[in-house]
Order: sequence, then structure tokens, then C-alpha cells
Amino acid sequence: MYDFVVVGVGPAGARFSRRAAEAGYDVLALEKGTVGTPLACSGHVSTDIWEFTGPNARSELFQNEIYGARFHVGGPGSDAYPFYKDEVASNVIDRVGLDRHLAALAREAGADVREKHTVTEVREHRDRVEVVASGPDESHTFEAKMLAGCDGPRSRVRDELDLPAPDELLHGVLAFSDEADHQDFVDVHLTAPTFFAWRIPRGEAGVEYGLAAPPGVQVTKHFEELIDGYEIDVSHRCSGAIPIEPPARVTTRRAFLLGDAAAQTKPFTGGGILYGMTAADYAAREIDPDRPTTLAAYERAWRADLEREQSIGHWLRRAYSLPEPIQRVGLRALSGKIGVHMDRPTSLLSRDHVRAMVSRAFR
Repeated sequence: MYDFVVVGVGPAGARFSRRAAEAGYDVLALEKGTVGTPLACSGHVSTDIWEFTGPNARSELFQNEIYGARFHVGGPGSDAYPFYKDEVASNVIDRVGLDRHLAALAREAGADVREKHTVTEVREHRDRVEVVASGPDESHTFEAKMLAGCDGPRSRVRDELDLPAPDELLHGVLAFSDEADHQDFVDVHLTAPTFFAWRIPRGEAGVEYGLAAPPGVQVTKHFEELIDGYEIDVSHRCSGAIPIEPPARVTTRRAFLLGDAAAQTKPFTGGGILYGMTAADYAAREIDPDRPTTLAAYERAWRADLEREQSIGHWLRRAYSLPEPIQRVGLRALSGKIGVHMDRPTSLLSRDHVRAMVSRAFR
């Protein structure tokens, strides 16, 4: 019997597998396809990403440095309102490569990472969890003391255990063009209903274009308008769901959710790489597979760290739906140098950001 079976080897699942294996636990991690594919997530991340990777990761994964963002109320060619920092604000990375790198770290730590294993059934008992998975040749039943559901926004584990779903699932679309672009600003377009579209330069790797919106919105239509506005051809299109707002409970007696399965994401951007891996560290630290009551400590720990960030993130997102004239006034008044961390909206109240706002007021 394993200490942990982990379902899903994205960033959160790979991070937890690595940390649990490093702590001496026997870990089996199952990925339904090949780690890193299909791509359904942006590669624009904060510089904190390197705290979760191996020593040589930057040379393998880095694509571009970003100093700020240009916000547009309209489409390409509309007035831009720049927000920037004097130092590097974020990085663009090889997103598929990141997943594979993190999975390799989990393997090096001793986790048994198996690809092409699709979980079809979960049975939770008083003293163990049984996981049925179809592999390349046949189905297997694995037993574990604990189960980690890290299998994304449409989590099979969550459904099998009757855990509540996130409050909202946005529909996100990504596509890429091949021309090299070393600009150090991303572009954000407040044109998608209740969310936004984006353009991210990836250095020699090309340019990423994306858009997200709630169900019922004609996402493809809005995305085509974005691409037409930039007058470019794109390829490698992909799409996926973006979970927003965690449910009230992400644990059962012997199972817990991590990452997108738990909606551990930023409501104002949809990004969840850093939040999911942060929660994975709390899970590895707090959960003892021989003591199911420790799952409550995991619930408390990750929420204590991320809940306020997510709450403020919801308020930021509301600005995307303000009337266009109000958006323009607000962006014009607030644009300029900032001191905000892209993963921590509480930094709006930080000394660095307040100093930046004061200096702008007196410029």
C-alpha cells in the first residue's frame, strides 16, 4: 500500500509528489496522458517560479523578461495605459517544459511517476483509498493511505468523492505565432466580457495570444477579433477550463484536492501555477497519511495564506466589468510605476506600491 496516490502530474501534483517523497513517503503519481500535454495554460509567471524548480531550470525554461503591462479598453491599436516596475516583474517560460521539469524532480526524489494511466474509479474506505486506473496494457487497482486529487478543473477525483465544484469555470483559449518578439511588456485587452484577452511576447519562441470568458460567451468570436486586430496568423491552438473560487471544502476522510482541482487560482488572472504549488507545500508539510485528522491542518494552512489574496483578486476582477468611460478614467489615473507583486494583490497596500503612487502624484 502506498502512502499517497497522486492523480495528475501538473505543477501542483508534481510538487506535492516531490515534497512527499523527500519526506520519506511512498508516492505513486498517475498522469492520464504525457506530462505537459495537452497545453492549456499560459507560460507567463512571476519570478517566484524559480523557487520551486531545480538549479538549472532557468537556463532550460526561460524565454523572456517582462517589466510591465499595457492595458487597453479596446482592441489592438487602441490607447494603452502602461503599468510597470523598474525591475523585472515576471518571466515567460516554456510551459510544457515546466511540467516535465517538475515531474523529473518528483522522480529524482523517489516518487513513482507513471504516464498514460487514466483514473476511472475512486473508492474511499475507512482505512484506505482504492484507485482504479487504466494503463497502456490493462487496468490496475492501487491502494493508498491518502489520495491527492491534482487532476485539473474538471477533476475526476473531485466528482468520484462528491466534493463540491468551484463556483465558476471560465473558458480559456490560447494560440501562438512564430515571429520572435523580445518586447518587455505584455498587452491586456479588457474586451472579453467579465475577463480579458492578452498578448505575451516569448522572445525567440514567438508570441502567445489568449482570451478567457464565462460559459455562454462567444469566446471563439472574441478571440478571432483579437487575432484579426493584430493581423497575424496563429497556430497550435488549445483551450481549457479555468476554475475560479474554491469550494468550502477540498478534503474528505482520506483525500484532498490541490491546484486547479481545488480552484487554487487567481480570480483576476486565472493563473494557478504558483498558488497550486504553494498549497502543495502546505499539504506535504501538514498531512500525515497515518493520521487522517491532519487533513484539517492542510485546509487551514493553505486558506490562511491564499484566501485573502483571492478575496482581493475578486475585487480587482470587478473592474473588468465597469463601464468603458470609468475604466478609461481609472486606468489613466492609476497607470505608471507600480510596486505590486503579480501573485499577491495584498501588495497593493505594500510600502513599495504606496511609495510608487506617492512619487507619481508629485511628478
